[in-house]
Amino acid sequence: MGTIVVAYDESAPSQRALERAADLARRYEDTLVVTSVIPVWIGGGVDGRPGPELRQAGAKVEALGVPFELVEAIGDPGQAIVEVAEAKDAQLIVVGTREPSLVERLLGMSVSEHVQRQAHCDVLIVH
Repeated sequence: MGTIVVAYDESAPSQRALERAADLARRYEDTLVVTSVIPVWIGGGVDGRPGPELRQAGAKVEALGVPFELVEAIGDPGQAIVEVAEAKDAQLIVVGTREPSLVERLLGMSVSEHVQRQAHCDVLIVH
């Protein structure tokens, strides 16, 4: 039994990633860790309780009967996802991807690119 971390932000790609990760967790009897990242530029902090975004993801996973944990993170999204995976000793990270905007391309890597380059475990990018 292992651990799968999935990044969730209510976007269509992350919803597909959540479904794929839940399916894999069910098939291989793994625990699913669903994380959502509060970007650093919004400010504030994490109070230990999952926000509405994570509660929504939790309801979806619970309906599938997959064991899960919700982890709210704060900071740079790509780095925070990798840190959650390392803290949970994950064997797999699942992230969604989409076509970046022109501004996003000019500013650098996407979250999924950052995760795939920095993670110390396997990464599944769901299109």
